[in-house]
This record gives sequence, C-alpha cells and structure tokens, in this order.
Amino acid sequence: MKRTWLRWGLMTLFVVALGFTFVQLGQWQLDRLDQRRDRNATTAEHEKAPVRPFEEVFTGTITDADQWQRVSVSGTFLADKQLQARYRSFDGKTGWELITPLRTTSGQVVLVDRGFVERPAGQDFPKVFPDPPAGEVQLTGYVRRNEQGNTNQMTPTENTVRLVNSDTLSGALGLDLVNGFIALIDVTPAQSAELVPVTPPPPTEGPHQSYALQWFAFAAIAVVGLFILIRNDLRDRKRAKERAARPAPVEPAVERTEEASHGPRAD
Repeated sequence: MKRTWLRWGLMTLFVVALGFTFVQLGQWQLDRLDQRRDRNATTAEHEKAPVRPFEEVFTGTITDADQWQRVSVSGTFLADKQLQARYRSFDGKTGWELITPLRTTSGQVVLVDRGFVERPAGQDFPKVFPDPPAGEVQLTGYVRRNEQGNTNQMTPTENTVRLVNSDTLSGALGLDLVNGFIALIDVTPAQSAELVPVTPPPPTEGPHQSYALQWFAFAAIAVVGLFILIRNDLRDRKRAKERAARPAPVEPAVERTEEASHGPRAD
C-alpha cells in the first residue's frame, strides 16, 4: 500500500505542476488577446483622428501607443542614403520595402518607408531602386515604432537590412535620425507606382483565444487522467482483496484403487 500511496503522491505532484503550466500558458494567450484588442482599438482611433504635424508626434521615443497615427511633413529625400529592407511580408505577399531618409524643412531627419514591392518566386532582389521625387516634397504617412531584433538584422550590409531601427541606422548612415520612422501614404510630387504603401494590419484577434482554450483543455485532461489512474488502482486493489478472501476450492477425494478396496489378492 505504501508504494501505491507513493505513486499517487508523485503523480499528483506531476499533474499539479503540469496543470499549473498549462493554465499559465492559457492565461498568457488571453493576455496577448487583450493586447491585440487594445492595439486594434488604438489603431481604429488613430485612423479616425485628423492628420497631425510631424513635429507634434516625433518628440521622443515612438511607442506602440503612437503607431499608426497619421502625420504630415515637408522636406527633401536623401536619395544617396536609400536602403532596401528585405524579406518583408505585406497583404499575404513577400518582397522588400524601400527606406529613404527625409530631411524635413525644420532640419530633422526621419526614415520613410516609401512602400512595398513584391518579389516573384525565384527572382533575386533588385540592385537598383526607384528614385524618390526630387526637390521639396509634401507627404502624409503612418507613424511606426522602431523594429526590434538581432543587431545584425538592423545593421545595413550593401544597402540592405532586415529590420528598420533608426537608432541603429543613425550611426551606419551618418545621420542624426529621429526615433521611429514613417510609412508613406502619399507624397507630392508623386513617386513610382511600383511602390505599394504599407497600411495597418487587419483588425483581427488572431488565434490567441483558441490557443488559450487548448491549453486549458490540456490542464483538464491531465486532472481527469490522474483521477482515472487512481480509480483504476482502487478497482484493481478491490478485486485483488476479493480474490484473496474467497475460500480455497476443495479438491475431490481420490478414488481408492481396486486393490485398496478389496484387500490384497490371494496368490
């Protein structure tokens, strides 16, 4: 019995730890769902708000709460500082985006994502980029925060990067860039039609709720499994006791041999 209790105790501890982990993972997915809903609500509010001057928004570090506001700014593109952001995804397609610094009329320099270009399967990335409009331009765009990741992905190599981070690119480009960047909506004079503006992601809630339900289901399965294990052990012990309590079967008497019944035969 001691071994059985020990096994039950160890299994209970294991299931409790496993169930706790599953519940925490489910709660984590629910937290991510709340964050997604908050971002969707913030993006919707920014879409309804009027366009703001660049100088009112780009005053410090751009955060998630600042993203997807619309701003307007005037300045001159620095065509000799363009970068190609590779392996980008937009609207279910993969390709690249063209990043061009803009020196504003106030003297600040901000990175502008001028748009997305799809890369057909099997083709290499182009080495020549569409030139920006020359002279002073007036543009409207979305506020974007710096992308985070491996330093190598944010450091340009042969005018290409994977992630757009103005803090890292400032040193590489030799420019005093403001924090964050702008995703272009439209510009006057117009630019190449090849570049597709990068718009906010669809306001979906993602798979977080279904993932949370899966983790909670795993926790329930672990508890039910422990209950079934203990119930089966108890049932087996009960059956073993019943078998032990049964009287031993009486063996039938051995029939006497003819010689034993009638005595020894006379010679």
